[in-house]
Amino acid sequence: MKKNVNFGRVAKISAACAAIAMLGLTGCNDKKQAAAKPEDNTIRIEGAFRGEEEARFQEIVKIFNEQNPQFHVTYEGSPDFEVQIQVETQANTPPDIAAIPQPGTMKRFADAGWLKPLDPEVVAAIDSNYAAVWKELGSYKGQTYGIFHRVNAKSFVWYNKKEWAKRGYSIPKTWEELRALEDKMVADGVTPWTVGFESAAATGWPGTDWLEDLMLRTAGPDVYDKWVNHEIKFNDPAVEKALEYCGEIFLNDKYVYGGSANIVSMNYGDSIKPLFENPPKAMMNRQGNFITGFMQQEIQDNLEENVGVFALPGVDERWGTPVLGGGDQFVAFTDKPGVKEFMKFLTTWDACAPWARIGGALFPHKNQNFNDYGNSLEREIARVLVNASVFRFDASDLMPTEVGSGSFWTGMVNYVTKAEDAKTCLKVIDETWPQ
Repeated sequence: MKKNVNFGRVAKISAACAAIAMLGLTGCNDKKQAAAKPEDNTIRIEGAFRGEEEARFQEIVKIFNEQNPQFHVTYEGSPDFEVQIQVETQANTPPDIAAIPQPGTMKRFADAGWLKPLDPEVVAAIDSNYAAVWKELGSYKGQTYGIFHRVNAKSFVWYNKKEWAKRGYSIPKTWEELRALEDKMVADGVTPWTVGFESAAATGWPGTDWLEDLMLRTAGPDVYDKWVNHEIKFNDPAVEKALEYCGEIFLNDKYVYGGSANIVSMNYGDSIKPLFENPPKAMMNRQGNFITGFMQQEIQDNLEENVGVFALPGVDERWGTPVLGGGDQFVAFTDKPGVKEFMKFLTTWDACAPWARIGGALFPHKNQNFNDYGNSLEREIARVLVNASVFRFDASDLMPTEVGSGSFWTGMVNYVTKAEDAKTCLKVIDETWPQ
């Protein structure tokens, strides 16, 4: 999970920078230049896909190469990609294309003049095949630089399909309907939610996702963006309001399995399991599309029969049902022949379908065949993603490390344990924002 590697990422970056300083950039550059002499028809792509993800993306590359024999696309994944790409750009030896996981990195590279704006033909394909929000996320200062391909989504509620059918529960479409359902569950003698914040050194990150989801639903995307960039204080009234929505659930012992005291000690991955015990200990769990991998094996063996999922309902109808998540955007460092063709290829469903069939990935393309997804759960999540008019990246991943993977995590822990109230919690986090 991305959030759990933040500390490791910082350590890797520090170690890499120290190594670069010791070796000297000149020697490093000489080696890179010696290795980077591709043929004119070779298009080099680099990114963070490794292991199974790399194998799946290589299948996408293979399709392009078979359809376009005049070009030869290669892909190289690296565990230290975020450091590597910084070094390569500064040494003027970047790949032709890179898959960038953070919107901020794209903007920094574009600001430095390292990126090539997308060809008008590719931009037209984005306009045809994506909702406007994806073009906005890939644009900077009036130019479009990024194409989104594989993405992930977090704003989902999971439930025990058989148990809900037995009890006659219906999927809530609005926040008020969700509140009514919670009260009905309590009246029926069952617990609405199971929530887990525990994640070793990263304990607290699931709470940040909750608050981010409620910020999008109560304050809207524009205020959310200002919050991420500290254009409003972390303890702005809009943030406090969103946190109080979270508190309606977190701080109500009738609503949370084990009571609020259990939230910090329950592991985020284990928090899905009470839904599928016999009898179930809770009715709902809010988490990203990765959570199916933490369900009991017998549940995973027949997901479609056992598991239901719906989007966390919206609060303000102005913003519909926002989706929180992340994704990789492909950017171009060169405009050599083949780059435009591959970038345009990424906008098509042909560049996505093989991965969708295997599973474990979502795609935002409007012109996609939902039947290509391997199960009904991924099909439903993909539909929500495609139809969302508001999509935003995980806020804590975009904030300074001191906050996003530091005081924000601990602040959510202090809030659910009632060590701090909403005002105090948010004020303390705001005070840690670097000046």
